[in-house]
Amino acid sequence: MSTIVYGTIFFFALFGAPIFAVMSAFALAAFYFSGVELSAVAVEIYRLASAPTILTIPLFTFAGYVLAESKAPVRLLRLCNAFLGWMPGGVAIVCLAICAFFTAFTGASGVTIIALGGLLYPILIEEGYSEKFTLGLITTCGSLGLLFPPSLPIILYGIIAKVDIDQLFLAGLIPGFILMIILGSYSIYQSRLNPKKKHEFSMREMKSALWDARYEIPLPFFILGGIYGGIVTATEASAITAVYVLLINCFVTKDVSFTKDLPKVISESLTLVGAILLILCCALGLTNYLVDEQIPMQILEAMKSFITNKYLFLLVLNIFLLIVGCLMDIFSAIIVVVPLIIPIAEQFQVNPVHLAIVFLTNLEIGYITPPVGINLFISSFRFKRPVIELYKVSLPFLFLMIFALIIITYIPWLTLFWFNS
Repeated sequence: MSTIVYGTIFFFALFGAPIFAVMSAFALAAFYFSGVELSAVAVEIYRLASAPTILTIPLFTFAGYVLAESKAPVRLLRLCNAFLGWMPGGVAIVCLAICAFFTAFTGASGVTIIALGGLLYPILIEEGYSEKFTLGLITTCGSLGLLFPPSLPIILYGIIAKVDIDQLFLAGLIPGFILMIILGSYSIYQSRLNPKKKHEFSMREMKSALWDARYEIPLPFFILGGIYGGIVTATEASAITAVYVLLINCFVTKDVSFTKDLPKVISESLTLVGAILLILCCALGLTNYLVDEQIPMQILEAMKSFITNKYLFLLVLNIFLLIVGCLMDIFSAIIVVVPLIIPIAEQFQVNPVHLAIVFLTNLEIGYITPPVGINLFISSFRFKRPVIELYKVSLPFLFLMIFALIIITYIPWLTLFWFNS
């Protein structure tokens, strides 16, 4: 009987059944056949709903969507260009900076490519960058910023792994900047291959851009300054950010109409949040079953025959996560995979905060990893290019990010600097 039920679930999964339905059906079937009360799934959903940090997910997501709908991208693009545009490769570095900011708020849901792609593409082409480089850069930047607060995947990872979210926000800063420095260095190299007119540094433009973006500049201070200054918790910071962004863009700059635009923004942001929470609730039952059946320990025992130390484990983990990242969306991967690898990583004495950053970096790279990296398809749709072409133009960036991943993986000090000093 169980074979027929599992076979049916697998059949529907192959033909495109929603992932939350597949996970919940598998979990319920597994608990039923193992003789465990099905109420165990409902108990976990209640436990999740009662977690105070769960509120940060809809609030930060809403703030990110309001910013994307407003003229904040234009103002921040001007600000970054005033500060960095005069440097070699400055415009490409501006692209990295502005995309990282928006991805941190929107959770790499594709909003960054959709909202900023049309702005950045003509600017980079005008600066003399090749179309190949431009498409690759924008596609890559769609997930750049996942390691910066208030990244939605960081929050979700903290909830699932029971790791302090405030620590994860700090831990991701240096690895996130390493990714940007490596990609920025490649951008400088490309700018020298395609010489174009140089921008003059203008103090007047800098002051004007600062004034123009005066309402967006305080946002990082609300989050980082408030949390690490001991003034607010992460949940309170998300509420303050959401209210601030709403008031500024609806009533001060009036970029977002309270009656016309705001309902659409709420609908889009909550659709994403609803999908995440639905997957989360349904996947909890599946992961709990796997943990109850001691699947992680069985995997560990199997691995011990050929993995003898921490460094080899990290290598195998990275290969595994790169595969996971290009096959699953980041939210499903966090929910399903994290509870399985945490007990194994503990046996190899991998710091849980370091593990989190390694995990998230892998999943960030997964967004541009063929064959099904989601950013490749979003860029294909946004710029009307064959997805095969996006595979090719993203390869240099993929290799650079894997190089950064190696650095982040094998130099844990970069992640744990804030806690060792």
